[in-house]
Amino acid sequence: MKARLDYHWRLVATALAFTAFGICGLGFSLILFPLAWLWPHRASKQRAIAGIIHAFFRALVAVLQRAGVMELDVRGADALRRRRGEPAIVVANHPTWLDVMVLLSLTPRACCVVKSAHWSNPFFWGVVRAAQYVSNADPVELVDAGSRQLACGATMIIFPEGTRSPARNRMHAFSRGFAHMALKSGAPIVPVLMDCDPPAFTKGMRWYNVPARAFRMRVNVLAPVGAHELAARDAPPALAARTVTSAIEAHITQHLFDYGFFKA
Repeated sequence: MKARLDYHWRLVATALAFTAFGICGLGFSLILFPLAWLWPHRASKQRAIAGIIHAFFRALVAVLQRAGVMELDVRGADALRRRRGEPAIVVANHPTWLDVMVLLSLTPRACCVVKSAHWSNPFFWGVVRAAQYVSNADPVELVDAGSRQLACGATMIIFPEGTRSPARNRMHAFSRGFAHMALKSGAPIVPVLMDCDPPAFTKGMRWYNVPARAFRMRVNVLAPVGAHELAARDAPPALAARTVTSAIEAHITQHLFDYGFFKA
């Protein structure tokens, strides 16, 4: 009986959290972020909006933890809280829909690469525009826009799989956009391992597919890697990006097994 009541409580709490997320996203798009366009200084405006998003997701994660819906285990998060003017490219695997929320809650000044569909989503269109997030619609513009953000000192959050992982012990092949960005900007790559146990909000699961117990999100931030350390100095850009992508994908995959996030 107690387990059943706990399950229904977490189902209700999850529904309320998603409702609040949608209402706040719509409110930000319709009210708060349009007002931000009146802010005269672009750089300070973007920092302020990134701060609002960071605070909102920190609060949402805290609510989910207090409600008993999720647990959060984070290691190495200091690498995400970089000093002002120190850019980085956070590259993570993507097992669940919540990965973006968790990483934004841990990263004070973040800029994300987001699906082009979100630019017309009624709940998020204002957020992604005001925060100057980067669309993945055009690979060339993605690299250029991301490099501009890095030049301003932002931390780029990228899921190179492009969508959620197909299964718990598998990833989609990584796209090369982050590698081109790292080679062009010189910013370090910060690999991040994500895991959710038991699985929740994965590919093919709906929000109401609440697991039998509170799910545990694990985040392990690895040491930064320099892109130019992975590719030959005189390699053509396309070959260098392919080499960096393969190396980072192998690096993350190996550590997912080493940390027990993937099972052999």
